[in-house]
Amino acid sequence: MAGSTRRSTGPAPRGAAPRDGGRRRFFDYPRRGYTGLHRWLPSWRFVVGSFLAFVFLCLGVGVAAYALTDVPDPDSFAEQQASTVTFSDGSPLGTFPGPDRTIVDYETLPAFIGQAVVSAEDRTFFENQGVSITGMGRALLNNLRGGDTQGGSTLTQQYVERFYVGETTTSYVGKAKETLLAIKIGQTETKEQILGRYLNTIYFGRDAYGIEAASQAYFGRPAAQLTVSEAAVLAGLIPSPNNWDPAVSPEKSQQRWAYVLDGMVRDGYLTQADRDALVFPTDTLVAYSRSDTYGGTNGYLLQYVKQELTATGSITEEMLGTAGLTITTTIDPTVQNEAVAAVGRLRTGQLSDGATPDPALKVGVVSVDPATGGIVSLYGGEDFLVDQIDRVSRDRIQAGSTFKPFTLIAGLENGVPLTKRYDGRSPQDFPGWDNVRNFGGKDYGRIDLVKATEQSVNTVYAQLNLEVGPEKTVDVASRAGITTPVESVPSNVLGSATVRPLDMASAYATIAAQGVYHKPFMVRQAVYPDGAVAYTGETAPTQVFDAAVMADTTYAMTQVVEEGSGERYVKPLGREIAGKTGTSTDNKSAWFVGFTPQIATAVAFSQVGENGKDQVTITPWGRGVEEITGSTWPAALWASYMGPVFTLPAYVDEVAFPPRANVNKAVEPTQAPTTQAPVETTPPAPEQPTTVAVPSGVEGSLVGDAQAAITNAGLVPAVTEEYNALPSGTVIAVSPGAGSQVAPGSTVTLRVSRGPQPQQPAPTQSPAPPAQGQGQGQGNAGAPGANG
Repeated sequence: MAGSTRRSTGPAPRGAAPRDGGRRRFFDYPRRGYTGLHRWLPSWRFVVGSFLAFVFLCLGVGVAAYALTDVPDPDSFAEQQASTVTFSDGSPLGTFPGPDRTIVDYETLPAFIGQAVVSAEDRTFFENQGVSITGMGRALLNNLRGGDTQGGSTLTQQYVERFYVGETTTSYVGKAKETLLAIKIGQTETKEQILGRYLNTIYFGRDAYGIEAASQAYFGRPAAQLTVSEAAVLAGLIPSPNNWDPAVSPEKSQQRWAYVLDGMVRDGYLTQADRDALVFPTDTLVAYSRSDTYGGTNGYLLQYVKQELTATGSITEEMLGTAGLTITTTIDPTVQNEAVAAVGRLRTGQLSDGATPDPALKVGVVSVDPATGGIVSLYGGEDFLVDQIDRVSRDRIQAGSTFKPFTLIAGLENGVPLTKRYDGRSPQDFPGWDNVRNFGGKDYGRIDLVKATEQSVNTVYAQLNLEVGPEKTVDVASRAGITTPVESVPSNVLGSATVRPLDMASAYATIAAQGVYHKPFMVRQAVYPDGAVAYTGETAPTQVFDAAVMADTTYAMTQVVEEGSGERYVKPLGREIAGKTGTSTDNKSAWFVGFTPQIATAVAFSQVGENGKDQVTITPWGRGVEEITGSTWPAALWASYMGPVFTLPAYVDEVAFPPRANVNKAVEPTQAPTTQAPVETTPPAPEQPTTVAVPSGVEGSLVGDAQAAITNAGLVPAVTEEYNALPSGTVIAVSPGAGSQVAPGSTVTLRVSRGPQPQQPAPTQSPAPPAQGQGQGQGNAGAPGANG
């Protein structure tokens, strides 16, 4: 045929060789029997066959890849939750740094939350198999045209990317793997599981991961309480949460809000009438402020919680930011607020007629529950971000006379009764310890241990400590709850050791609990998200002292409040309170530690120098206050704090202390009658008088003459000084009065003039603290000559 490119290829005769002289080939290419271009063009059969082979090959590869694709474990970050800390009543205290995420069950959320997200992100979510072919094709076309790279991801693919992969995938290989995983997830997990995990994983801005954290960050309430309008705001944020935050771009946020609501109408989740009635929730949006976790007074609480938990060895600091622990503390928010408010009143001069303390003053306040050891409140400073030293649990200051009860306990445990009398003159020298002085050099005559505790008499307690042994004071302090080193030296009774205020509160709580020691703790319980308990703070109690010894110790300490250095500020609270003041050498620390059967509270003052570290003498402030001692502003702060606390339901009912037990009280021995031979006897000595008269003529005399007259009468003189118009050293009055009949050895108090009072500034309306040196033993630890 003319023009044919095919050669004549009629069949060769039977038995003859092929006309082209060759054998039939398995792959006929180039094509035999054709010339020119057709020889090189494949036949349609070849094209169809090759295409089908390629399709089946791709399908085979896809099936194999699908079969070999395993669903990985969730990405660790997807399930990480920051640990939250609450007050004892469950109200929020703070959150440790970490993902702000609280995982919630999807079933607890209103249905419209998930519907809003579906309408915004993947309207075919409930029908598709995990991927969208049209979406992927549209994204591929856009990418080939040079547009911004798109993934065409369905909600399931986003879920896979965030929950399992943990990073954004943009490569084609990565998208292919993501697609296969999405298909497999779509077959193995329900739509509700996928949507619930997606809502708990997705980032919503404001450092919030998951719908619960987002609801709190934007609207200040749980996700279960969101409205449709609020849910639409959050759903609209997902593609670009930081840029579309209502606080950043209110116009874009409202556009996205409207887009989501219109989608919900389109998809049948919302009627048009309901849509038209909705308004953008401007009124319920909360302002966003990036919080400093450890800022303010609560920072000290969080730091203590962290220290307590990490000290267990089973909970690490990293776990606090990732394990999602719910940590319930023993801190009562109302009591804590009262402590903070009281310190605020101190610093603003409300306790001292407008006078304010030196800014370098450091204040620690802590309350402990004697029944459990739980820390009810803790004020460690004004702002942890400014000063990282917790003035309650880390700072160590001299204890002053707050240490005397430990020596009293040692005496009671070693046969010394409260009624035993000691020489209270000042000064006195003792073996190895010279020139021990009482505060203000005051003489007390012979007094018992109750009076010595009431007036914080250094010379009496020095004798008691030497009698029982300083090592016994160390032992008692340790058993009571003091954890810092205490030297076994005679002066330890005056608080020469440095201690932590928390330890002092804990030790006094042991006395309040009738000798039962509870290790102090702040974390009541830490629980994992699945409900498993990670830690419980309360430990088993230990009976470390006899209850009768504690009853006598408590009785003596109540007299500090009734008649001693706590009388001015603490006694007016109107209930039975036991306590002790303390002031250290050079007034570098000042204390009031007190308790009832329900609560023990320590207030401690110190002051730092210009370098912010070294402790210096506390700068006095307030009318009539020449030096800061335990009976001044520490006692005033204790009362200002505890007064409102005693009106709270947990403390309003007064619980009485156990009655005085009178341990070691002398008992007259009972002798059996005996038969004895008569013996010669001498006449009995004249009976000594049972009473003596206080000498007359003492008033108006010089103090030396008066002391001699009283001593000659078989009585013990005690001197108190006060300002008076009479010349200095003149006896103003005597008590009991001249001519009074008293028992031999009784104390007679001489009121002696110090001369005219120096000129003082005009008085104000605010009551002043007690003048220094008026018999209310104000504190000191190490130096002989001061007391607390």
